[in-house]
Amino acid sequence: MRPPVHKSHTQAISAAGLLITLGIIYGDIGTSPLYVMKAIVGGASSITAPFIMGGLSCIFWTLTLQTTVKYIIITLRADNNGEGGIFSLFALIRKRAKWAYFFAIIGGSTLLADGVITPSITIVSAVEGLAIVNPRIPVLPIVIVIITGLFFVQKFGTKAVGELFGPMMFVWFAMLGVLGFSQIIKSPMILKAVDPHYAYVFLTKYPQGFLLMGAVFLCTTGAEALYSDLGHCGLKNIRITWVYVKLTLLLNYFGQGSWIIMNSDSIYEWTNPFFSIMPHWFLIIGIIISTAAAIIASQALISGSYTLISEAISLNFWPKIKINYPTNIKGQMYISSINWMLYFSCLFVVLFFQRSSNMEAAYGLSITITMLMTTCLLSIYLFYKKIPIYVIIVFLMVYLSIESSFLIANLNKFMHGGWFTLLLGGFLFMIMYVWFNGRRIKNSFIEFLQIDKYVDVITDLSHDQTVPKYATNLVFLTKANKGTDVESKIIYSILNKHPKRADLYWMLHVDILDEPHVLEYKITHIIPEILIKVDFKIGFKVQPRVNLFFRQVLEELSHNQEIDMLSRYESLRKHYVSADFRFVVIDRIQNYDFDFPPREQFVMDLYAIFKRFGITEVRALGLDTSNVTVETVPLYVDREIPILLSRNDHTKRMG
Repeated sequence: MRPPVHKSHTQAISAAGLLITLGIIYGDIGTSPLYVMKAIVGGASSITAPFIMGGLSCIFWTLTLQTTVKYIIITLRADNNGEGGIFSLFALIRKRAKWAYFFAIIGGSTLLADGVITPSITIVSAVEGLAIVNPRIPVLPIVIVIITGLFFVQKFGTKAVGELFGPMMFVWFAMLGVLGFSQIIKSPMILKAVDPHYAYVFLTKYPQGFLLMGAVFLCTTGAEALYSDLGHCGLKNIRITWVYVKLTLLLNYFGQGSWIIMNSDSIYEWTNPFFSIMPHWFLIIGIIISTAAAIIASQALISGSYTLISEAISLNFWPKIKINYPTNIKGQMYISSINWMLYFSCLFVVLFFQRSSNMEAAYGLSITITMLMTTCLLSIYLFYKKIPIYVIIVFLMVYLSIESSFLIANLNKFMHGGWFTLLLGGFLFMIMYVWFNGRRIKNSFIEFLQIDKYVDVITDLSHDQTVPKYATNLVFLTKANKGTDVESKIIYSILNKHPKRADLYWMLHVDILDEPHVLEYKITHIIPEILIKVDFKIGFKVQPRVNLFFRQVLEELSHNQEIDMLSRYESLRKHYVSADFRFVVIDRIQNYDFDFPPREQFVMDLYAIFKRFGITEVRALGLDTSNVTVETVPLYVDREIPILLSRNDHTKRMG
């Protein structure tokens, strides 16, 4: 039961692979030219050549230090069997640094929250170009139609149009480079902005320079999404395509800067240099290409959000929710609740902020926090990889300084809309924190017993004709990692709650591994022909469809003649009717006569609320509800009950 080994991190370089990488990886960072220079110009008190060159210098060194060095060169090497992203990074270290979950859920929640603005700002920025053609064209209705259509088609999958993403993004980046180069040749001195001295002057000599680092930061917001998409394309493909992408991005930024300097007297607050550098005859074509690129960037963000939530479920950061697979493309999924949460959040952003310039003020604050959390997790990973401590200290000093500066600059956006992404991120963080700790509190009450002590009683029960047969095959889900252990709640269910006689007892154990794509199982015959344990080893990116997996296990065991799959009832067996199965799912609940400490009680109360919005364990595992019994047992069924009463009988002696 082992699929082909996932080898995306060692994929061979090919033209098709490079094209696919362009279509998947760079949507967010690749559409930044739509609004970055516009945001810098919009925050300027006066537009001068040194000011613009300082802003360009900041962009150049941000893309170099933050995107190229930190992510492309360093962070992409922290792959989990080819998979990337903040949760994959946490999975690499969670066994030795369980406390690091705090960094992971902060980073994951802020990444999801800031991602809400990505479709809004990119699509609005692209469609606003129509106002240059005709100021009376209604931008917001067009944007709402595009966003609605984009989220509506998610449930059908994007297989039909997905093959166009690569060529379309190649055209987009080629357009960026050509348009930028056409302006640079008019004023080649703009290339001097690569000198870091201009960035230093920008940050120290201009009163608004440091605060405008929040606008500069928009050029690298897609770096985190780039890391998350590592598993789709592979390290080599990303590194090679980044050379092309970075070149075209810088050409466009410098081209916009050149145009701004040459036309500083005719720039207004609403001017977008991105569209201004286009020849008039090309404007409509450019707007169409820009809108297509914005839609592709939004699609990448939406798909990335599904993947992030799927990983969060496997790592016990999120309640179990229904995941659909609309196409046969590996990894493509659809999560209805997340889709519509993103949709209504995007609608709110569009209707509340109205214009891309207003969205720029809200964009980037949360993603800065994500990058800080990635830096922290990456330093822990480097420590466990035995990288010299002085190297880790230098790495931390450099990137905590850079990202803290961006964070301070972005905090200026809080009152201008940054509050929205922080509020949404805080809500998502609360869900992840409560779910993770609620499960941890519940699991702390689990008590394991040595199954050897119950071999005789289970054997006798299985053969006891005086006890009505509960099922031919009785299946329990167990959390016991060791083959010698079993939860006391299972023994309680079999022997005490209602004696359950069966011909064959099954214990299914699901072990979520730190590797992303493992899918295998192990069989242990604890009591021959009476009690069998099945251990599923599942990667954290694999959907744990236990019912489907268990059916395959049964078929293989039957084929190997390790079990008898025919009914044990003579009247059915002679007609070759298959044996019956019954699943027992045990849910541990808190009784009203037991209280946690105040903090834990608060967590458990919220945990109970969030659990109602998820799907049941039965649905999550894909079990047939007609064959499932759900039992509830108190959390402390396996603990000694504290003595609360004292006996005080005053009885009269009879005699």
